[in-house]
Amino acid sequence: MKKTFGLTGGIASGKSTIAKMFRDHHGAALVDADQLAREIVAPGTPGLNAVVDAFGDQILQPDGSLDRAKLGEIVFSDRSQLKILESITHPRIAVAAMTRIAQLQDTDAPYVLYEAALLVENGLHSMFAKTIVVAVDEATQIARMKSRDGLSDDECHERLDAQLPLADKLAVADFVIENDGTLDEARVRVSEVHESLLTLANDDGDDARSEP
Repeated sequence: MKKTFGLTGGIASGKSTIAKMFRDHHGAALVDADQLAREIVAPGTPGLNAVVDAFGDQILQPDGSLDRAKLGEIVFSDRSQLKILESITHPRIAVAAMTRIAQLQDTDAPYVLYEAALLVENGLHSMFAKTIVVAVDEATQIARMKSRDGLSDDECHERLDAQLPLADKLAVADFVIENDGTLDEARVRVSEVHESLLTLANDDGDDARSEP
């Protein structure tokens, strides 16, 4: 069975860009938790129905799809509302992730990467063979959120406060990829980590952690 490694980082850390480097340059199979999160609340799904039951029709677009911006305003300003949303989405994402990882076992990929923002928050990092953390400083995160999502300072801090501090993620990291620099610098570090993952993926011995 292919080894599966967890990849995480704070909001706007560039973890998706890093994940795509592993996929596009090194052939890793990629499972994106954020994409799964979108799929499990697509129109007509039980997941979306459950979210609407919890938060009302106000979180729907005119076409019946989820208004993620509106839902974000609700849950990131009230931690109890965020917990309700997570109780709906996280079990469904977990099932979808395990299904996707199983489907990737027959591919030529050397290993599988599971990319998830809340990997450490949810305690899921211990399920994977190793954990990779993409790290940037808070000022960079805020600047990226403002530029990418048009968020205010308060909205940026609400989203940062909903995640663990970077130090807590670094404490459980097996590999760290600093992503404050250039893309070329990031590619070099990704290549270094890939070589280590490749060695682990080809090692048939037991690891301290088991993969899902």
